[in-house]
Amino acid sequence: MQYHLNGFRSGDPALSQPGVAQVAPRARPLPEQVDVLIVGGGPTGLTLATQLAAFPEITTRVIEQKPGPLQIGQADGIACRTMEMFEAFGFGEKVLKEAYWVNETTFWRPDAAQPAAITRSGRIQDTEEGLSEFPHVILNQARVHDFLLETMRNAPAGIVPDYDCTITDLTVDRAADGAYPSHPVTVTFMHGDPATGGKVETMRARYVIGCDGARSKVRASIGRELRGEAANQAWGVMDVLVVTDFPDIRLKTAIHSATEGSLLIIPREGGYLVRLYIELDKLNENERIASRNLTVDYLIAAAQRILRPYTLEVKEVAWWSVYDIGQRLCDRFDDVTDADTSLPRVFIAGDACHTHSPKAGQGMNMSMQDAFNLGWKLAAVLRGQASPEILRTYSAERQAIAQELIDFDRELAKMFSARPRGVDDPTDEGVDPAAFQKYFMQHGRFTAGTATRYQVSTLIGAGAHQPLAAGFPIGMRFHSAPVVRLADARPLQLGHAGKADGRWRLYAFADASDPTAPHSRLRALCDFLGDNAQSPLRRYTPEGADVDAVIDLRAIVQQPHRQLALDALPTLLLPAKGKYGLIDYEKVYCPDFSRRGDIFDMRCIDRAQGCVVVVRPDQYVAHVLPLDAFTEFAAFFDAFMQRP
Repeated sequence: MQYHLNGFRSGDPALSQPGVAQVAPRARPLPEQVDVLIVGGGPTGLTLATQLAAFPEITTRVIEQKPGPLQIGQADGIACRTMEMFEAFGFGEKVLKEAYWVNETTFWRPDAAQPAAITRSGRIQDTEEGLSEFPHVILNQARVHDFLLETMRNAPAGIVPDYDCTITDLTVDRAADGAYPSHPVTVTFMHGDPATGGKVETMRARYVIGCDGARSKVRASIGRELRGEAANQAWGVMDVLVVTDFPDIRLKTAIHSATEGSLLIIPREGGYLVRLYIELDKLNENERIASRNLTVDYLIAAAQRILRPYTLEVKEVAWWSVYDIGQRLCDRFDDVTDADTSLPRVFIAGDACHTHSPKAGQGMNMSMQDAFNLGWKLAAVLRGQASPEILRTYSAERQAIAQELIDFDRELAKMFSARPRGVDDPTDEGVDPAAFQKYFMQHGRFTAGTATRYQVSTLIGAGAHQPLAAGFPIGMRFHSAPVVRLADARPLQLGHAGKADGRWRLYAFADASDPTAPHSRLRALCDFLGDNAQSPLRRYTPEGADVDAVIDLRAIVQQPHRQLALDALPTLLLPAKGKYGLIDYEKVYCPDFSRRGDIFDMRCIDRAQGCVVVVRPDQYVAHVLPLDAFTEFAAFFDAFMQRP
């Protein structure tokens, strides 16, 4: 899909009217009380709101200090794992259509014969084969906002942000014994410019989430602080339309020049736009790059020097900025301590609790995953499905992952900014370009967002039965694989059954026996889930609701789809749903024996025994259990679920 040919324009490229700005909704009365107040309308806040918008019984509001929706974005990289999340929200295909696909990455270093010039030193696949069914893509952050805004607006709760609202104060009404009133968080905010005065309003909320960036007012209100260090290294970034003879301008490219610094090229969507990250000067101790008053012409000249002997003629600058590298992190992402007996009511997410360089492309991705982690937990608590204790797991899970990102980013930024090792002097202390390429390849899963692993907790089981499904590591995201749906022979991805609707998924992988037999292990599991008083489906599904309203059972059998009779399967796999009692035929899958691969082999499922893979609403594997581990199965859910 090509656009930007005659100049950069924001918004939907499919519209015939270029550059039509979105208009912020008119100011509307804000309620005195809400269940959830989200402070900040960036990618973190909008992801959280999109998840909560699936539940009309939850009152959610988003306030944003900007006057309207973002028109030109800062972030652009969308990791494979984030694409999986977008698929769960229902707009993955829209992103794929517009985005630039990062298929390969090239590396350039000083030419041995002419050190003042650069030469290509390596070319690799950007993400390893089979890591995800989705690619790593690039798309303007403003367009990501557009998709999130559209989805949350059209969802059952119909959420629309309130713009031009600046938070001025936040307090939590906590009694001495740790008890809370129903809406314990009071937030004061102002409509309009705080410098010139505006209408002041107050709102009370059950929960408040600060998604308000690195200078978060919410974070300051709960006494949290970003701690870390700066690398004293300045970089510039600009989105440009250029004419150049550099051959890799449409490939993601890392360049180390001999004396002029480093350059990272990120091709952008539309076929013509490109983003350049340009290494600038070292900063003095405690110096900020803003004090140097650099111009965009300075950035252009620096990029031209690094690219020699190739030429770069900038025709238009769509956006540019300068920044200093630093890695900073909060010790907790909520308003309680480990020793505190009370439960969290205020949370922080995204840049409000972790900041780092943009080199790994993880800022927006990590922030949106924070929101996805927290969103389903808030929904489960507010809907009475789960104990409020599960809210403690948000900080524990995401802070540990953010620390891993900080450590990775520190090393990556250091290697980016280091002088390349002398071509003819292996003892030089500079960075070896080959070592930099190796480091990039080794950490490909991390940058793809697929290396995240949560530790054992109330929501993550122990690994005693992990060998039954070695390809679905407990604590990691459910790695999708191709299957064929039994009822209609449609090939599809099994992971796409897990939508962002707050439901748990049970993927029952049958053993090698006939699943339709009277005494099959799959049938025994279905009998337990459907009829036993200890069954989580029986205990936690509200009366009158569909049987899969809280926990969604899916079965994957080993036989080819043409060898099984659909009507011979257990009735729980053909549930009657809705007011008419219509049959849901989309619960059973078979391996895809075409070239796409057999899921039992691809994910190392024990064919003799089978297993159940328990998957959380945010698509992370919570447990792996034998098909007949009924007691363990019930005990896992009993630890945190609440009966309706």
